[in-house]
Amino acid sequence: MQAFTRLTGIAAPLLRDDINTDQIAPVPPLRVLEPDYAAQLFMRWRRRPDGAVDPAFVLNQPNFRAARILVAGANFGCGSSRESAAWALAAFGIRCIVGRSFADLFYDNAIKNGLLPVRLADAEASAFEALVLAVNGGAPFQVDLVEQTIRGPDETTFAFEIDAADRAALIDGLDDIGLTLKSADDIAAWEARARDARPWLQSVNRSEA
Repeated sequence: MQAFTRLTGIAAPLLRDDINTDQIAPVPPLRVLEPDYAAQLFMRWRRRPDGAVDPAFVLNQPNFRAARILVAGANFGCGSSRESAAWALAAFGIRCIVGRSFADLFYDNAIKNGLLPVRLADAEASAFEALVLAVNGGAPFQVDLVEQTIRGPDETTFAFEIDAADRAALIDGLDDIGLTLKSADDIAAWEARARDARPWLQSVNRSEA
């Protein structure tokens, strides 16, 4: 997956609580072999019932169309475990979601797809949201995972905490498979010891299988 160290980009405010995965990425039409995940993102909010683009929705507004940071409320990503919610955000270009809290399944899916979910406590979240609204897409914010800070255009800095293992996986750009392969030598050594200690487990009698 794509590594995450530092990100500079516009922050778009979508200040709603309990945004669920069906709202983030509605199920695509059946028989679509290669869904357009970027178009799928918030499809029911970005478009009116007649299919026309809704200019009032934040990501359709000119100053937020290239947003790289999404700012939400509490319990973002609740609902089903739909991993396409993370895929849709990434396909659109969102690399960081800042919220007051996240659903556990969405949080894990985000990390495993190279997205950084940042939790801010209520007091800091209120100040950060106010700054995002005041800037109104006119200048970028910088998210620094190495330093664990978000810096606003006015140099105001907000610190955040993240699990050390999640931080390392994002900085190194390693998903579960990549993390496992870091131990490839140890795995190979264990398998060699197992072959020597239990050779009868290394072959299968096809007539009995």
